[in-house]
Amino acid sequence: MNLYAATQRERLLFGLPAKGRIGDDCRECFAAAGLTIGGQEERGYFGFVREAPRVKLAFLSAGEIVRALERGELHMGISGRDLFHELMETPSESLSLMENLGVSRADLRVAVPQGWIDAETMEDLNDIARAFHARNGRLLRVATKYPRLTREIFRGHELDMYRIVASLGATEGAPRAGLAEVVADISSTGATLRSNGLKPLVDVCWPSEAQLAVSRHAPWHEESRAAARFLLERLAPSRIDASRIFG
Repeated sequence: MNLYAATQRERLLFGLPAKGRIGDDCRECFAAAGLTIGGQEERGYFGFVREAPRVKLAFLSAGEIVRALERGELHMGISGRDLFHELMETPSESLSLMENLGVSRADLRVAVPQGWIDAETMEDLNDIARAFHARNGRLLRVATKYPRLTREIFRGHELDMYRIVASLGATEGAPRAGLAEVVADISSTGATLRSNGLKPLVDVCWPSEAQLAVSRHAPWHEESRAAARFLLERLAPSRIDASRIFG
């Protein structure tokens, strides 16, 4: 779907997560800012903000929002910090703003089976990975939906005896299913990891939360800039100087 073709030239297209915890949190942020989200038009893809008639909302997955901002098909949008850094090689090249909203907080954790009593840190995991390779003749498998971030974390700890296993379902269940030995996954409380017999390593905690972003590549006009200023003043009035973004 060509998102920008779906709106008028002068309007601002804003991406909101369609579902999940982050979608609920975004709607609460809008409500707290005195912004009323109108009904979803056109088979549920689009909506509006009653207080900002120049704004059209696009209800998308959090990942689709990141891609659309990168392509310039959305002027603004909200997604998770984890997805901005996972799906964009250099977010600052495509986004002129990434503002934390203080909601949908979670951490990317590296977790191992609870039975690995000697595994508490990435240094321990490095030792285990080398011993695993020597004993089994293969690399330790790490299941994750975040291969870019996982490689970055492992590289920072000088751990290279592993291979990524792409996770298409519930990542935390991969070890019990025999698909991997280790997982790298987003967790807000750690309860799901524990319920699957896993424990997070103590020295890895990559923080994420909902972020408001502005695209550098969108077709900006005076009307869309004015709408963006209005939204920024409502959603983050004390933290963002809109004049630094739009002049």
